[in-house]
Amino acid sequence: MEKRVLGKNGPELTVLGFGAWAIGGPWQFGWGSVNDNESVDAIIASLDQGVNWIDTAAVYGFGHSEKIVAKAIKDRREDVFIATKCGLIRDDDGGAVNNIDPQSIKSELEASLKRLESDYVDLYQIHWPDPNREVEPAWEMMAKLKEEGKVKYIGVSNFDVPLLERCMKIDHVQSLQPPYNMIRPQVEEEILPYCEKNGIGVVAYSPMQSGLLTGNFHKKKLDDDDWRNKNPFYKEPYLSAALNLVEKLRPIAEASNKSVANLSVAWVLNNSAVTSAIVGARNTKQVNDNINSADYKLTADELNKISEYLEEFKSTVK
Repeated sequence: MEKRVLGKNGPELTVLGFGAWAIGGPWQFGWGSVNDNESVDAIIASLDQGVNWIDTAAVYGFGHSEKIVAKAIKDRREDVFIATKCGLIRDDDGGAVNNIDPQSIKSELEASLKRLESDYVDLYQIHWPDPNREVEPAWEMMAKLKEEGKVKYIGVSNFDVPLLERCMKIDHVQSLQPPYNMIRPQVEEEILPYCEKNGIGVVAYSPMQSGLLTGNFHKKKLDDDDWRNKNPFYKEPYLSAALNLVEKLRPIAEASNKSVANLSVAWVLNNSAVTSAIVGARNTKQVNDNINSADYKLTADELNKISEYLEEFKSTVK
């Protein structure tokens, strides 16, 4: 599988990363019920087919995702690049809240290391900006943890350019993890160009808009506690507009013996600022389809046709 360098002087990551959000099980932003054995099998299948890195977070199932990752990579830790996140913790009511207090970040890392059954994390990321705290003390702690060798690289998720600039004054931001897909392309305007110019790798999450751009999405299949039930992308007018877009994209994908999911990921990877796309899977069937995205190169004509469809989509949801 193709690999790209993550940021300035960074490691080589495969263009697909295994996204471990959904396998975390029930929590505030859970995806409904999961089968842990199927989750383990999905991770193993992904690694066996060439994927060299996994993205998880302490908050995914409040630690459950990290435990499943540890189980799946047992005896092959040195061959897998593990990215996890901090800055979202469980509150007294069982929900997730921001907390990038430096000591909280340090404590979160120690807990993640135990769950991951590892003495280091390859990439440690601040999950979300904290509106109640300045970012500088948090980033100073991240830099300290890197100096101590507990993490190899440090990055952020969901940060804008002003926040990236503030962090860069303290220590290099190795990577940014933003949402990026055909119907959420906003990062193209300012964020991706800034990252490319400043040696910040980009690992894009939700390249298929959490299932909506797979070609197999049916809202009726969602569990009652699936976070997508409350998200505007899965309500009108977005839902019908997105599903209509998918049907227009389907012939393009099928002409190359690919799925719409493959096309969605390939479109994200076509951007030169993107290092890797994070693709989630809950079973081996999903993994086997996702893998077909890695070698899918869209032609100029196909990209132009997709751009036309995306303009139509935007006009529909205005």
